Amino acid sequence: MARPTFAGAVRVATWEWMLYRRMWATNLLSSFLQPLLYILGLGVGVGTLVDRNTSAMSTLGAPSYVAFVAPGLVITTGMSLASLDSMWPVMGSLKWNRAYFGIAATPLEAVDIVCGHALKMAARCVAACGLVALALALFPDTRSWGLIPTVVIAALVGIAFAMPVMAVSVKAEHDGVFANLNRFVVIPLFLFGGAFYPLSKLPTVVQWIARATPLWHGTTVARQFTFDAVNWLEVCGHLGYMVVWAVAGTVVATRRLRRKLYP
Repeated sequence: MARPTFAGAVRVATWEWMLYRRMWATNLLSSFLQPLLYILGLGVGVGTLVDRNTSAMSTLGAPSYVAFVAPGLVITTGMSLASLDSMWPVMGSLKWNRAYFGIAATPLEAVDIVCGHALKMAARCVAACGLVALALALFPDTRSWGLIPTVVIAALVGIAFAMPVMAVSVKAEHDGVFANLNRFVVIPLFLFGGAFYPLSKLPTVVQWIARATPLWHGTTVARQFTFDAVNWLEVCGHLGYMVVWAVAGTVVATRRLRRKLYP
């Protein structure tokens, strides 16, 4: 794999961001409103029933159910956003508007395109998840300085998902693959990845599948920061695992993209 250049990746990320500017207001608004509705419906609505009938601290390890859900919402926002933005937009740049082929005609390499996409996704995740964190700061039970590092963790989770999904998108021959990715990966992880209840309440097989993905690791680290219970050894292990996913996805996506652009 060719060595990426930071300048090349920044140029690609800047180009992608310029395209995104056309719809940034709508996308950011939806990224803000959807988690806010979740926190009002699940966190406040369902949370009232949970807190009334159980001890949140003993069952969830959190002051309340809404406090337990809050970090998970920030992290799942990063996962969902990065996954979706690495599906149709990537395929479109190869098959529909063929923008990647235009970039390939310049001195930039395939690895610059992939790393540029990662930079753009990191920026998008920080912006969108930052808005979610601001929304959570409006509620006393979810207000925490730990939301600041949680936004950064959400960006890492986003990249850890974006790179493998980009590798799939580069290889895919039609966009029907993305419907299956959403049905069988993104949505199940959103529901069963530990954002809304402890994994210990799920079947053992589901627990192992969830723990194998970056989402659970990101959510676990985010809760440690939010509840001011950081175990730095565990944090380093979780972060390292997410970095492995990001790097592996980057390598595979770069190799596949190079074959497409430079047959």
